[in-house]
Amino acid sequence: MGEYGATAPAILILGSRGIPAAYGGFETFAERLALYLVARGWRVGVYCQNDVDAVQQRFRTEHWKGVELIQIEVAGHGPSATLLFDAYTVLDAARRDAVCLVLGYNSAVLLPYLRLWGRKVLTNMDGIEWRRPKWSRAIRAWFWINEWIAAWSSQRLIADHPKIADHLATRRPRRSIVTIPYGGDPIAHRDPAPLARLGLTKNDYLVSIARIEPDNNILAIVQAFSRKRRDCRLVVVGGFDGGNAYHAAIQAAASDEVIFTGAIYDPETVTALRGHARAYLHGHTVGGTNPSLVEALWAGNAVLAHDNAFNRGTAGDAQMYFTDVDSCERGIEMILRDDVLVARARAAALTQASEHFVWDDILRAYEAESLAAWEKARRNESKRSRAGNAAPEA
Repeated sequence: MGEYGATAPAILILGSRGIPAAYGGFETFAERLALYLVARGWRVGVYCQNDVDAVQQRFRTEHWKGVELIQIEVAGHGPSATLLFDAYTVLDAARRDAVCLVLGYNSAVLLPYLRLWGRKVLTNMDGIEWRRPKWSRAIRAWFWINEWIAAWSSQRLIADHPKIADHLATRRPRRSIVTIPYGGDPIAHRDPAPLARLGLTKNDYLVSIARIEPDNNILAIVQAFSRKRRDCRLVVVGGFDGGNAYHAAIQAAASDEVIFTGAIYDPETVTALRGHARAYLHGHTVGGTNPSLVEALWAGNAVLAHDNAFNRGTAGDAQMYFTDVDSCERGIEMILRDDVLVARARAAALTQASEHFVWDDILRAYEAESLAAWEKARRNESKRSRAGNAAPEA
């Protein structure tokens, strides 16, 4: 156990689907931070969403590796269930004496309730969700409004990329913003066995791991790769929906050298796909420090990424970038023919990862921000107590 003992500070983590991690970057981060803080002596609670057909028990508590898992049942699936889950997490968190770390701002309309109850709120503002072209105007307006609410309902805004911090500075003064990126781990073991199940061999394929969305440029990547025979494979990892026109366009554009694996959540398989690829292709255009790109750097991947400030700030200038299908094709051809270029990019990726995206550094920074909020809450409570106990004047 850590250093705080009987006076252990407390933190609640809101905004993820819960832990143990099984979904995405926020869940992985929540798990890493929760376990780190428990080992340091914190009391940690993480809210976990359970989608059910009918609610049997709205709240229940479990414990996992010293973390309190606050399970909340919500009827249904999709955005409405998530919003309902977020509402119940805020109602519960408001009544607990703890710092509230909120991951994302999609339901920030609820955050003023936490402030009314005197909670200290830290919000990881994630990417600029309202810029994503996949959303309707109404949904983009909802995200835009919630971004502003989060900015002014949180005592501290956490940006995971300097360009996100610049954006947030148009909403709040710089003194309210801190930049803490996402982390990753070096790959200690790269079992090639999962490759055989997909018909792949080491260094003879390119890989893309992403949600299949227009702002992730999967169509451009597939079109660029499929313009001619490559004598290698492009592996596209991500879920496809049969009724989605964008997904259908990607599949129609693909040559027979493209493999669509669907979504893969098995860590061993994902690690093998990254660790043995000739290069990682990353088309994201909206967001900050992308977890998948950080993991590719830690895997020592040569990277071909969409050319924007988010990706350049994460991967560094030693990697390769594209802006459209033509430049993506040129990048692919360079990767496939130039072994020296790939070797240099791989070495640069590991250097970039070890200098900027080490989990221990990132988790220490989150602890420092959380502890500052906890101590401020204690000081405020002490002042209120002294004021309440002050003797009336004679």
